[in-house]
Amino acid sequence: MLKVEEVSVTYGRFMALRDVSLLVNDGEIVTLIGANGAGKTTLLNAISGVVRVKSGSIWMDDYQLSKIASHRSVRLGIGYVPEGRQTFGGMSVKDNLTLGSYAQSSRNPLSTLGYVGWFMRRPSVQANLETVYRLFPILKERQNQQAGSLSGGEQQMLAIGRALMSSPKILLLDEPSLGLAPNLVKEILKLLVRLRAEGLTILLVEQDATAALKIADRGYVIERGRITIEGAAKELLGDDRVRQAYLGKTVA
Repeated sequence: MLKVEEVSVTYGRFMALRDVSLLVNDGEIVTLIGANGAGKTTLLNAISGVVRVKSGSIWMDDYQLSKIASHRSVRLGIGYVPEGRQTFGGMSVKDNLTLGSYAQSSRNPLSTLGYVGWFMRRPSVQANLETVYRLFPILKERQNQQAGSLSGGEQQMLAIGRALMSSPKILLLDEPSLGLAPNLVKEILKLLVRLRAEGLTILLVEQDATAALKIADRGYVIERGRITIEGAAKELLGDDRVRQAYLGKTVA
């Protein structure tokens, strides 16, 4: 589904990614692990179009993502949950979720309801809202609350729910466990396994490498902007190099 081929990204003179190649097959959870500053977030930003690549290519099915704007990548099926959640604190939970659907399709010029009225009555928006509320019942309970009043775990659920509102084919997640209590981390990871079972493909960047590899099908290790190790998740869990460098912290 997703193919990254020899991608390099620079920030001025600094080479953040150097000839990175990565593959995510349909229906997989693939995890990307590495130290802070290794290039994990930069790679997700390159895939989603937030940063431009200097060389190489990124393919989503038959479309080259590295040549299109970020809002178009959403329409092609990329859902992105950024580090730090980045919800709109002054808006309601429901409005935050609804914003996640705006890139699904363009305005219908024949609508007599006006754009907002037409948009909110689209079957896909309502169906996606019900799906998110099924996955996160607490969000339905708090749909009229301001997002800024939610706990950290609830805001992470909201960020994931907002990405799901665009009906993505693949979900990119950047450090979803950051700042969460261990019991909430377990719930988030269980949710990712459930989403895979329901047909969603996932590329996961996660600080807890052990927990990520336990739920993933395959994994990549990135160091100083280069992919240095790759393989089946079970193999990486037993790799001495990976264990010594990244597997000190565990969520049982």
